[in-house]
Amino acid sequence: MLSEQLIQQCQKRIEPYPCEGFVYGKGPQNPSVMFVGEAPGETEINNGIPFSGRAGQYFNQYIEYLGLSRNDIYITSAVRSRPYKWGTPRGKEPRKYNRTPNQKEIAAHAPILDAEIELTRPSIIVPMGRIAYWRLLGKSPRMEKVTGIPVETSIRYLDDWESNAYRFSSKTYTILPIYHPAAVLYRRSLETDIYKHLDELKKIINRLTSK
Repeated sequence: MLSEQLIQQCQKRIEPYPCEGFVYGKGPQNPSVMFVGEAPGETEINNGIPFSGRAGQYFNQYIEYLGLSRNDIYITSAVRSRPYKWGTPRGKEPRKYNRTPNQKEIAAHAPILDAEIELTRPSIIVPMGRIAYWRLLGKSPRMEKVTGIPVETSIRYLDDWESNAYRFSSKTYTILPIYHPAAVLYRRSLETDIYKHLDELKKIINRLTSK
């Protein structure tokens, strides 16, 4: 689906930063829903499957709750390589830990997400968490202020690689932000809210797919 030349260009752009591996987006040609995460972790880099680590267990539950399978949706992320940092657990050897991607790393892989959206034309885009929300909309609100609230809006495309400048699309998209599945690992109290947001997403999917 994606040009290997484009992927190679993006991988070249991210080389100066501490990131490793590459995970392709997965899903059908014209999905009803595109889920956008932050970046792959260690598990995903090793097996090449988006959302297959601890957070992926919750993600699978969400998809099942929506009455969908992974074959029905497109799964991608703002950055396709794993951003890492080194740490030394007490009494153990140094190891790599996941970290949040920075803006330059997000811009390095931005054309990949731009191309995926252009090629698959999803009916609804679901940014999961703060990084995905910022990548698409250019804002960093508190997530509890925007999760579960659908909006019709243009989204950001990378306009210039040298300056990391974005432009907004002329086309509008249905966007429904939700919490990143990993958020539940640290705040189990969010689970009730997440399922309310999934109920809203289910309504939108049913409305859009019944047209």
